[in-house]
Amino acid sequence: MRYLFAFGLSLVVAATAVEAQSANPLSDAVRASWQGARGNITESAAQMPEADYAFKPVDSVRTFGQILAHVAGANYVFCAAAKGEKPPHSEDEFEKSATTKAAIVKALDESLAYCDAAIAALTDATAGDPVDMPFGMPKGQRASPLLMNTGHLNEHYGNLVTYFRIKGMVPPSSRRM
Repeated sequence: MRYLFAFGLSLVVAATAVEAQSANPLSDAVRASWQGARGNITESAAQMPEADYAFKPVDSVRTFGQILAHVAGANYVFCAAAKGEKPPHSEDEFEKSATTKAAIVKALDESLAYCDAAIAALTDATAGDPVDMPFGMPKGQRASPLLMNTGHLNEHYGNLVTYFRIKGMVPPSSRRM
């Protein structure tokens, strides 16, 4: 909850910056945050060589590819909640079925496109609409699963950054600096 509050507060600050330019400053801020997280994940998937998709720093964690496959499945669960739909794929489906870089990237790209539609449909007027939340959580507002998913992408991008650094590679966000 602490992280969600801090993330929400950052959205309010971002919304204030775009308020004069938009009729939907809060949902625009949600979209901007999504685009940043989405870009980091997409660039990470492209940057890592296929041979390193099987890399994991210790046996008790997911491989690089498994993290991306997990993100792909979770995208469907979070974004389906925002859309008011049943998830078309389970959270762990791609971790179990996608084993090559091509299959993982395809699953990831399709899941991101699914979420793009949910993000694009969000307005300030609909952000507070009640929806059934994912993973058995109590009802929440339409924006909540989208914010949680953006936080989830950022969480796992942090994992990927560590994997890049261990491999002696510069992660995407640092490359842009």
